Amino acid sequence: MNSPDELVLIFDRIINGSLDEKDISILRQWLSSHNTQNLVQLGKYNVNIGEGKEIHIGDRIYQDIDAEIIKTAIREVLQEQGIGEKLLHKNDQISLPSSFSPQTTNETFAATNNLQQQLIPPAPPTLTTFEFEVVTVDAQGRKTKRSCKQAEYFTENLGDDVVLSMISIPDGKFQMGAPKDEEASLEDERPQHLVTIKPFFLGKYPITQAQWRAIATKAKIKWDLKTDPSYFKGDNLPVEWVSWHDAQEFCARLSRKTGRTYRLPSEAEWEYACRARTITPFHFGETITTNLANYCGQDRKINRRLYKGTYGNEPHGVDRQQTTEVDSFPANAFGLCDMHGLVWEWCADNQHQNYQGAPSDGSIWVNGENSESRILRGGSWNSHPQICRSAFRSLDNPSNSNNQTGFRVVCSFI
Repeated sequence: MNSPDELVLIFDRIINGSLDEKDISILRQWLSSHNTQNLVQLGKYNVNIGEGKEIHIGDRIYQDIDAEIIKTAIREVLQEQGIGEKLLHKNDQISLPSSFSPQTTNETFAATNNLQQQLIPPAPPTLTTFEFEVVTVDAQGRKTKRSCKQAEYFTENLGDDVVLSMISIPDGKFQMGAPKDEEASLEDERPQHLVTIKPFFLGKYPITQAQWRAIATKAKIKWDLKTDPSYFKGDNLPVEWVSWHDAQEFCARLSRKTGRTYRLPSEAEWEYACRARTITPFHFGETITTNLANYCGQDRKINRRLYKGTYGNEPHGVDRQQTTEVDSFPANAFGLCDMHGLVWEWCADNQHQNYQGAPSDGSIWVNGENSESRILRGGSWNSHPQICRSAFRSLDNPSNSNNQTGFRVVCSFI
């Protein structure tokens, strides 16, 4: 088996931008021989390659990747952290015990010089509190209440001054779906059922084009991504024309970059977050207006059918016919923006015709029914208000995309 000295030479070659298949093989064999979940600390960097399936460098986690991706990933992290800075200096020594137990996914192992084994928990994100105003309207669309709320969030630095704000969503219980007496409600929104939600973090607004570009330019995991897929152009406009598969690939690359696990929300998580402890058709109240969200506020006839631009007794609004910048409208009580309208948002769940047999724990519902379709929530800039309700469900093939479809991401630590 190769010695630590040879491992030092391999990392010297990595720093110099050169790494061949033999080096990859040596890294895999050397670390897997000491169990597959071990980390070696080289200077200030933790490096873990388990059977070539996962690689940890510093606080980054790279999963389900082949040798070519390992090369790219190593170079990418070294370049971001200063490619001229050596991982190993001539006087550094690596000493590993002959064997040690595997670590859990929430722990890392550090072996350096002759120090004792140490379990190093991952650093939790630093939370910041922000204040915002929540608006409530009556059935005429008149503002009946304004209240000041607070929420906690953390940010991910995606590079080039692009950040991702993740809002803390508290745990709780809610009635998912719509009652029969809710105007324009449908049978696929029933039966209403009690769901218990664990705490999680959700993007403050849909992924923007700047955020998309920052991640889509990273190395491919399973799916090719266009760096500029959107029809409406603008860094702070939501990314659209992205399929469910595209959104999944984005989550995988974001997870790899940040070292945290990102994914699409379950349908239950999405509705819980949208409602923010309200039971009305919209988190704003009994209706909605185009001063509060981006949707079609004008009547339209499509195939001889009239689609109303109003939901309650509010006046007609505008039809912007395009996306607007995220965070342009008031937030809900959790601090989330643009949950109604703007762009449809992909959820992780398969299509189910109704809520019979739906999980009660807020988990992603993938068993049974139509595995060829995925759930969309929230409505879009082109949707009429009844479609933008908190309970409304839509679906599409996971390979489809259009200029009304985007997504936001979840990160959870429990």
